[in-house]
This record gives sequence, C-alpha cells and structure tokens, in this order.
Amino acid sequence: MYGSALIKAQVYLLQFIPERANVLIVGGGTGWILDELSRVYPSGLTITYVEVASNMMVRSKKRNTGNNQVIFIDAAIENASLPAGFDVVITPFLFDSFTESTVDKVFGHIHAVLKPKNQWLYADFQLTKKWWQQSLLKIMLKFFKLVCNIEADRLPDIEKRFERHNYKTVARQTFFYDFVIAEVYIK
Repeated sequence: MYGSALIKAQVYLLQFIPERANVLIVGGGTGWILDELSRVYPSGLTITYVEVASNMMVRSKKRNTGNNQVIFIDAAIENASLPAGFDVVITPFLFDSFTESTVDKVFGHIHAVLKPKNQWLYADFQLTKKWWQQSLLKIMLKFFKLVCNIEADRLPDIEKRFERHNYKTVARQTFFYDFVIAEVYIK
C-alpha cells in the first residue's frame, strides 16, 4: 500500500548508527532490517533483536547478520529482561499497535535501557493536516486489528513521550506525503 516508504524510512535511520554500537531493535518483524544492517555494518555491532511474533522471529533468525553479534529475544518488549546500556534503540512502526496505556509501559521500558546522550531511531505513521490520512489510518488499524489482533484504534501521541523525557530531535525525514516519519532523537 505504501510502496517502499516504510522501508525507506527505516533505511534512512541506519546512517545514524555509530560503528561498534550496542543496538536494540524492537519489533523488527521479518528481520529484513538485519540484512540491511549487515550491508552497512558487516561487523562490529552488538544487536539485541526483540520480536513478539514467533513466526516473524523464525524468519528473522534466517537473515544475514554478517559478523555482527545478534541476540534474539522472542517476547513482548515490556516483558523482556534487558540490560541497561544500549547506544541505539530502533523502533520501526512499533507504537502504532498499542493503546496509550500500553505505550507508556513500552516507552518507559525502552527509555530505561538507552544510555543518556544516545540515539532513539523512530519510524512510524503520523497525522498531519492532509484530509486523507485519518481515513487511511482508520482502515489500516481496523485491518490490523482483525488480522493481527493489535489493540490500537488510533495513533498514540509519541511526541508527547519524547518531550516528557527531554529527548531532542536531531534529524527527521518524512515519506509517503508526510504520513510516514523517521526521526532521530537524543536522550
């Protein structure tokens, strides 16, 4: 439906990962991003990959990770036991699946494991003032509620969470007529 906009948003963020980083990826789906990461960084990364869908985790484990160290965790992020000290967190299209109360738990858990002055790479949908976005979002959320049993029926206010925790935006780019956003936040 969105062409390559979802992929382009995530690939845009990869340039901000420093070499030898300790990276947390939350909700990576099929794991295609691991292939892309290994092209950009063939070695030197330590990656913790958290995915709740077991069928997606099976696919992710078959991906090319180069000589990067990857730890796979098959669990919901809010239930995953993670050490503090990540240099980079990547949340690709994660928060659009949750209600506001679940977002608070998930955001808080991720925030706690990211080191200060480090990067949160965020990609998701956003509503601007374009008339068609709200309708498209409603259709998309209803579809995923039926097919994937997501809990959300609207986009949570993620920007409010980043502001509340004093994150600063250092880079951003939009895709698909501003409906998809990729942002780099510094804790």
